Amino acid sequence: MDRAIEELRAKGRAAKEASRRLAYLSTEVKNQALHNIADDLMAKKNEIIAANQKDCQEAKASGMDVAMLDRLMLNEGRLESIASDVRTVAALPDPVGEVFDMRTLPNGLLLGRKRTPLGVIGTMYESRPNVTIDISVLCLKSGNAVVLRGGREAINSNLTLARLVQAAIARAGMPEGAVQFVDNTDRNLVSHLLKMSDYIDLFIPRGGADLITFVRENAAMPVIGAGASVCHTYVDWNADIDKAVAIAFNAKVQRPSVCNALDTMLIHADIAESCLPRIAAEWAKAGVEMHCDERALAILKADSSLKVKTATEEDWGQEFLALIAAVKVVDSLDEALEHIERYGSGADEAIVTEDYSAAMRFLNEVDAGCVYVNASTRFTDGGQFGLGAEVAISTQKMHARGPLGLTELTSYKWIVFGDGHVRP
Repeated sequence: MDRAIEELRAKGRAAKEASRRLAYLSTEVKNQALHNIADDLMAKKNEIIAANQKDCQEAKASGMDVAMLDRLMLNEGRLESIASDVRTVAALPDPVGEVFDMRTLPNGLLLGRKRTPLGVIGTMYESRPNVTIDISVLCLKSGNAVVLRGGREAINSNLTLARLVQAAIARAGMPEGAVQFVDNTDRNLVSHLLKMSDYIDLFIPRGGADLITFVRENAAMPVIGAGASVCHTYVDWNADIDKAVAIAFNAKVQRPSVCNALDTMLIHADIAESCLPRIAAEWAKAGVEMHCDERALAILKADSSLKVKTATEEDWGQEFLALIAAVKVVDSLDEALEHIERYGSGADEAIVTEDYSAAMRFLNEVDAGCVYVNASTRFTDGGQFGLGAEVAISTQKMHARGPLGLTELTSYKWIVFGDGHVRP
């Protein structure tokens, strides 16, 4: 174990040293490194998929659930999407060095702020090997070094991808050590990693609630993370029913295993009789199981083709990550807002309405990282938001919220220009 700890600390030291060069590396070098990564993802797709298939086979044999298996799996289409996201990040403006809020003080000093990298980002993540690429490219473009620690279940995929990244960025002239991958899967090393505040400036866990809680409770450095992501869609009394059906279907069914999928639908009593059966019928085509309160159950129970059951208290505030949705009929926007306040997680919330005042109330009063009007919560994604990808989606308020892209991986320093100024 002593040797493993020393190897871990050596990776941290190497990342810290690399971060000093990355802080002033040119945009051209960073972009070339990212293009190399995107090209290599396609050139080495067979090698990547073979490594991933080994992980998937072992995970399936171990009894991994369907949602996690879906997150683990890579195929050619997903690799093409990842490579496209990498190229999008390369095309984005480089945030490092941006000067903003410049102003002249009454005493003549010229004062402003200049955007700088954070330094070294540490991250631990579960199941999703695409995170190895997403986090690496965002850290590199924003001038940060990164220490990656993926889950045991994706070790072959992550190791293959990490080596690809390291080789690709070396060809572009990036400093050695900029991307470090912890290939030792011994969980006892995690506690040591979380104490390496002398090398790691910020830690970002990405995974289930247990992982994030563990990191928050044990990390010696600042942490950005999200807990469970419970997403509500509220259908208001004057909603366009066609819009409501399409949004509810997309939010629940398009990819149910991810954190921005719909978990609970709230529907106004005045529209429930006409709208809820249509939503339920569409959900039924995809096999969605509905956990309904008494009023929703009364509306739907006559249709034997639907998978419905009585909701329990545990269903409210539940992140299902599956083809399951809780359904509740409410009497007002106020009741919907109160339900979201009580059971929401600060992630993604949506209203379907044709009432401008209701939409503005929802936007103003719902406390969440992303709040939608007449749109699916499935859009909460770095790629969809034009960020190329995201390091994580934060439900915190400090220092960043929602999808974490390039700008969220930077800090700033005050810059001051004088002309012989001295303080009186």
